[in-house]
Amino acid sequence: MNQTPLTEPRAGAAGRGAVAEAHGIRKRYGPTVALDDVRIAVRAGESHALVGRNGAGKSTLVAILTGLQRPDSGVVLFDGEPAPGLADREAWQRRVACVYQQSTIIPDLTVAENLYINRQPTVRGQVISWRRMRLAARELLDEWGVEVDENVPAGGLTVEDTKMVEIARSISRGTRFIILDEPTAQLDSRAIDRLFTHMRRLQRAGITFLFISHHLEEVYAVCQVVTVFRDAHWITTAPVGELGRAELIEAMTGERGADALPGLGAIRPRSTADAPVAVRVYRLGGPHFTDVSFVIRAGEVVGMTGLTGSGSHQVAEALAGLYRPDSGRIEVHGRPTRPGSVASAIAAGVGCVPRDRHHEGLVPELSVAENASMAITDRLGRLGVISRRARDAFARRTITDLDIKTDGPDQPVKDLSGGNQQKVVMGRALATDPGVLVLINPTAGVDVKSKRALLSVVDRARTGGRAALVVSDELADLRTCDRVLVMFNGSLAAEYAVGWTDQELVASIEGVSTGHA
Repeated sequence: MNQTPLTEPRAGAAGRGAVAEAHGIRKRYGPTVALDDVRIAVRAGESHALVGRNGAGKSTLVAILTGLQRPDSGVVLFDGEPAPGLADREAWQRRVACVYQQSTIIPDLTVAENLYINRQPTVRGQVISWRRMRLAARELLDEWGVEVDENVPAGGLTVEDTKMVEIARSISRGTRFIILDEPTAQLDSRAIDRLFTHMRRLQRAGITFLFISHHLEEVYAVCQVVTVFRDAHWITTAPVGELGRAELIEAMTGERGADALPGLGAIRPRSTADAPVAVRVYRLGGPHFTDVSFVIRAGEVVGMTGLTGSGSHQVAEALAGLYRPDSGRIEVHGRPTRPGSVASAIAAGVGCVPRDRHHEGLVPELSVAENASMAITDRLGRLGVISRRARDAFARRTITDLDIKTDGPDQPVKDLSGGNQQKVVMGRALATDPGVLVLINPTAGVDVKSKRALLSVVDRARTGGRAALVVSDELADLRTCDRVLVMFNGSLAAEYAVGWTDQELVASIEGVSTGHA
């Protein structure tokens, strides 16, 4: 393993000082060691990746680098000078900014108001000058190539434009060091390419990035240096071009070679041609899709993919009762379900992992047990009273079956890592013993080991005779499927059996091989 000490100059970095660095950082929360003597140095003008499994310590380091948490020991420096006191928020905002996976933009305010919130230009120091604020916003957006209207409500922006507005807001405060926390989690491939183009242009203008992502291909696409954390420890820092993919995965997991990511390759399906039809979707139509028809047989896993706006997510949500189509019919095990009714879908035997665990999948303040058992409370007691013993027993089985890393059933789900939160959502989907699973972006924002655990559920579902619909733009997710349906502009555009290549599937997703290009 190539372990480059942070004090050594890296290729291409000579003469460039560290914009931000942390040395000997330790942080403990009660009995939990979050960081143990970790270090990182991000040099001016580079995009520096920070990767690691969920629970590796990445989020804790971000909290320390942004002044939201004080380390138990160690030092943080900006441009070689000690970090300001935690109470001096303006000083921190001049040195570092973080664009989080969950947007901090206020949707009801305009773009200009978001850019200059709490620091609006005033007349005589008392009255806000809205004209000056709009002019300043327009100049800022033009300077950094953000093509949005400063006067529109920010809630109407795309995810991509929202992130660019957040970056522009950070730059306007004087910072030249920006942390991007899972910036591509909700973007399609075209939006990701545009974001990376923006990043490269900003780098040339002197902006430095710390890039946090679970998508390793993105690290190779846009970063020059990578640092790996594992189990609260620093493992390695190396130029991206000198660290192969197998080495990088080994550093993240502590496992060697092909054994590092079992379960992420193609799973060879058994034939389901003679199996009964579990799901029949017939001529489904609505604002996001038109005339969509397909079947899924018992023991079959069907993938569905497409660009943002293709309609793939809405089709899956319609099957789970989360979206009401305007026309068409959905049958589960031969019986029609009521359009737009989650209760009807659950009663028909559908379990769902929704696309956004933060807003649709979890109640963060509730415990692991409460979240996992939410769909079966009627089975956990009599006369409407839930038996805590029965609920906790169910939760312990779920924790064991899905290998959820938690202190126990009573731990608030908000305290878990992203991957373990997603396992809780998966546990709730499985709680009703459904005959049909609908999994929407099941591995979004989780580490490689958690991906393996979540995708193994799909294989177990197939073996157990369940039908599954997996909606994702992650090729690793789709490789677990018996066949893949491609949506384009609201229509089913193509179907691929096992054996598809990355190139042909991506081309179809982009509309290149479907006649839509």
